[in-house]
Amino acid sequence: MSIKQHYPHDFALLFDFQRNEASEHIIYQRLAKMVKDHHNRAALNKIAADELRHYHVYKDYTHHEVAPSRPKIFWYLLLARVFGVTFSIKLMESGERGAQQAYKQLIGLVPEIDKIIADEHGHERELLKLVNEEKLKYIGSIVLGMNDALVELTGTLAGLTFALQNEKLVGVAGLITGVAAALSMAASEYLSIKVEEQLNPLTAAFYTGLTYFVVVGVLVLPFLLLGNPFTAMALTLIAAIVLIGGFNYYYSVVREVPFPRRFGEMLAISLGVAFLSFLIGLLIRQFLGVSA
Repeated sequence: MSIKQHYPHDFALLFDFQRNEASEHIIYQRLAKMVKDHHNRAALNKIAADELRHYHVYKDYTHHEVAPSRPKIFWYLLLARVFGVTFSIKLMESGERGAQQAYKQLIGLVPEIDKIIADEHGHERELLKLVNEEKLKYIGSIVLGMNDALVELTGTLAGLTFALQNEKLVGVAGLITGVAAALSMAASEYLSIKVEEQLNPLTAAFYTGLTYFVVVGVLVLPFLLLGNPFTAMALTLIAAIVLIGGFNYYYSVVREVPFPRRFGEMLAISLGVAFLSFLIGLLIRQFLGVSA
């Protein structure tokens, strides 16, 4: 009798693994064409070849050709184009680590499974050498721009909302403050990196300033579009939470650090400053008579 007849659950696992290997073979091949560094390209092509070899190992047991998952291929290639090759690869490989227990179910049934598991661990070591994307070299500058923009702008907008209670004035004041702060942060980062002489100071300044500008635009937009300052502030806080969550998830994947702690710290700081600024704005309006 065949594996399918004797072990229907294990056969289904083999089929899933075979499809996964076919999909990742194509993904790694396509990613290899996207990178410029010849070392990175060679490493990705080697991994693609390993995935194809694994596919044929499983095929020897299933006796079937299996089509790759087109949605999976599309998804990881899209992530690579939007967020970078390193993010896409590490997110995909984190799923591989989660499948280790499933692999172990086939030990004894598929003698080659130990070699496949060893190959997957080898992939992770190869991937550590792939963190050469420019944006990852300057991730400290991106963190600086995002952290400062979130903390300063949420605080500023919160204070102005209570002090002025006029959405257009708050939006314009926030935009002017944000643009000036972005230019100031970019200049400070340029001078800081120039002293360290490890990275390109102009590139570092660009990443810091661009990140700051993007955050400013997202946080100020509700005040320019809506007719109620408090509704706009609520949307701004939601946007800040989404930005904090999205960026920290990205950072946790590419740097392989825990997500909850970083997210919690950054969220507590940003919302804490916003709350204090709300109170300050209220006091200013109450005791100094400031109004629109």
